[in-house]
Amino acid sequence: MDYKIKEEIPPVSDYIEIRLKAGLSRKSEKAARVGLSNSIHSVVAYCENERIGIGRVIGDGGCFFEITDVAVLPDHQGKGVGRLIMESLVDFLEKNAPSTAFVSLFADHGTPEFYSKYGFSKAELPKSAGMYMRIT
Repeated sequence: MDYKIKEEIPPVSDYIEIRLKAGLSRKSEKAARVGLSNSIHSVVAYCENERIGIGRVIGDGGCFFEITDVAVLPDHQGKGVGRLIMESLVDFLEKNAPSTAFVSLFADHGTPEFYSKYGFSKAELPKSAGMYMRIT
């Protein structure tokens, strides 16, 4: 299969659908619309003309960045699409994030081995701890 990565923001409906089918949490249309419009960088993975994967960089643009929404439709998982998405996001950060910037990510599926290939380390006590709060 021929996969391509394009720098673009996906339509809200595709964003929600890809996230859900990939096993990520549901986002409301309002949250998705606001969040996507505030992306620092966004990519969409394509197979022919079909959107099959997504990934974004969010943050303040200087001190803090987060890689989020890395998701690939199940039929295309395990075929290198996630790698293409991550390579594109990390390449953007290496070219655009200032020195001393902190880049984080939160992996829903506990896949630290995948992300370690791109320079990420697990947060481990006592040095650091990952925390979150979800608004319901």
